[in-house]
Amino acid sequence: MFPADLKYTKDHEWLKPAGDGTALVGITQYAQEALGDVVFVDLPEAGASFAEGEEFGTVESVKTVSELNMPAAGEVLEVNASLGDHPEAVNEDPYGKGWMVKVKLSGDLAGLLDATAYAALVSAESH
Repeated sequence: MFPADLKYTKDHEWLKPAGDGTALVGITQYAQEALGDVVFVDLPEAGASFAEGEEFGTVESVKTVSELNMPAAGEVLEVNASLGDHPEAVNEDPYGKGWMVKVKLSGDLAGLLDATAYAALVSAESH
């Protein structure tokens, strides 16, 4: 259900390490389903740095506005600019076209969950 090559946070963000010290960040399938139709994504500028767990933006849906928290410390290298015109990509393809930022990692990934642990967390939350 959740891609095994990703790392996850308890706040439902995912991080996909690229193997070169960079990673893509987005929200999970579970998070986008809970949000409903995404209508706006507010992301930082490239060059901004964030600590692990720090808010780096927001996702606005028809139901609510949710904070986005950085899964691991790093500097934003790139922002998915296409989400400005097509925020629905977060709903349609949260692990692909719906990615949010690319970061140069400066922290470790020790605090993140693997797919099995994240699935257990989601299962516990949805009961």
